[in-house]
Formats: sequence, C-alpha cells, structure tokens
Amino acid sequence: MHAAVTVTMAAPAEQIWDLVADVRNTGKFSPETFDAEWLDGATGPALGATFRGHVRRNEIGPVYWTTCRVTACEPGREFGFEVLLGGRPVNTWHYRFTPVDGGTDVTESFRMPGGLTTTLFGIFGGQLRRRRNTRDMRKTLERIKAVVEAQGD
Repeated sequence: MHAAVTVTMAAPAEQIWDLVADVRNTGKFSPETFDAEWLDGATGPALGATFRGHVRRNEIGPVYWTTCRVTACEPGREFGFEVLLGGRPVNTWHYRFTPVDGGTDVTESFRMPGGLTTTLFGIFGGQLRRRRNTRDMRKTLERIKAVVEAQGD
C-alpha cells in the first residue's frame, strides 16, 4: 500500500528540507505525530540516525511511541525514514524536494512493505488508512507551506 501528495511551495528546497528533516518540528505540522525526538546520541538528520515519534492515531488515539530510522538524507533533495516494529520496517515515509519555477514541489509519500500482513491490512481497513494518510499528508504539506512562505515575506 502506498500514496503520495505533492504541494508546490514558494521557497527554496534547502529551506524546506531543513524544516522537514529536523524531526523535532514534526509536531508543528503532522495531524497525528505531535512530538518527536532524536535517539541514541543523534542531534540532527543523518543516514541511519534514529528517532522516536509520539503518535495520536487518527488525532484521537490510541497514543503510542514509534521508533524510526532515517533512510534517505540528502539536503535539499530528499528525506526519508522507516517506522520500525521489533526492529523491522513496517512503513516508510519519504519527502522529495524538486526545484520548479518560483519554488519547490514537495512530495510526501508513504509505502508499506508487501507481504501477508500488508495484504490483510489492505483487506480489513487499509483503504481507510490510505485515505486518512493522503488527507494528512496534504494537511502536513499545507502547514509547512504556510510557514516557509511566511518566512520569505
């Protein structure tokens, strides 16, 4: 299962990347993840760095922590991470920053790995989750856009 949303922002890719890749900002933008912190001595984005996010599923609960590992970290171009459960990736989130005339196309996406668990999840409610994630990705990107475009004024 996967989905992606793209929003054009009137700001340079590097400025947007700096905001997104510092996961401590996540709570300012995400409807579900309201807090995040670097783990294991990490102080910022780097390939393989770990962090945890505090999630309020569907904005109402349950509330839980997820552990994540950075999988893509190229300033101004991409930032991605996998959500781990028992040390194994169960979901991957990715941001791609593409310069365009007057700004940057920012694409946020998620992808769940294939397999029996994902197939069963898809049958029993996965489409609702995809719809929710798509709506929340758009909301996240629109919130980021408001901040970076206000910074440019």
